[in-house]
Amino acid sequence: MRNNKNKYLQESEYIDYSHPAVLAYSLLVTGRTKKQKAISIYYLVRDNIRYNPYTIAQGKRSLKASFAASQAEAYCIPKAALMVALCRYFKIPARIGFADVENHISSQKLLDLIGTRYFSMHGYAEIYLHKKWIKATPIFNLELCEKFDITPLDFDGEHEAIFQEYTASGQKYMEYIVDHGAFAEVPVEFIYENFKKHYPHLADTFLSQTNQSEKGADL
Repeated sequence: MRNNKNKYLQESEYIDYSHPAVLAYSLLVTGRTKKQKAISIYYLVRDNIRYNPYTIAQGKRSLKASFAASQAEAYCIPKAALMVALCRYFKIPARIGFADVENHISSQKLLDLIGTRYFSMHGYAEIYLHKKWIKATPIFNLELCEKFDITPLDFDGEHEAIFQEYTASGQKYMEYIVDHGAFAEVPVEFIYENFKKHYPHLADTFLSQTNQSEKGADL
C-alpha cells in the first residue's frame, strides 16, 4: 500500500475534486479524524445526492464526481466517484470499485428500459482506513430506501457497507454476482464494454449521447 498510496490520493479527469461543485460539498464535511470525515462524506453523498439511474443518458460526463455534485442527483458510478473525490480531497486514500448485481425489486420502468434484472458495473467506493480497504456504497438515499422498504445502508468507518441481501420485510433484494475489483480512475472503456455486452440496445444511444454531451459539456 505504501508504494501505491499516492495514486489513490490524486485528482483525475473523473475524480475531479477541485471542481467548484465538489469543493462546495467539501465545506459540508464534518469531523476531525479521517474516520469521522469518511463517515460524514458517506452520509453527505448518500442522502444529498438523489439516486437517479436515468441520468446515465447524459453520457460520458455523467461518470464524473462533479456531475453528481453539480446535479444533486446521479446513478451509482458518479455517486461513488464523488465519495472517492471527497475522501481524496481530505487525504484519505480512496478508489472506485465495480460489481455486477442482480436487483430483485427494481421498478418496472427501469426494467422495461434495460430489459433485465442484471445490473452490470454497479459502482461503489473503497476507502483506506485502519490499514485496510473498506467498501462503502453511498448509493440509495434515505427517501428511496423508505419507498422500497429497504433498511438504509449505514457506514461506521470500520465495517463494509454493501447492498443488503433482503428488504426490511424479508423480500430478496440484491445479489452480488461478479466483483470487477477497484480502480484508481473511473475505467471508462471497461464500463462501455460491459454496457455493450449486457445492454446492446442502449449502448449506441449512450455513446451517441456521450458525443453530443461532450460538445457542450462544462464538467
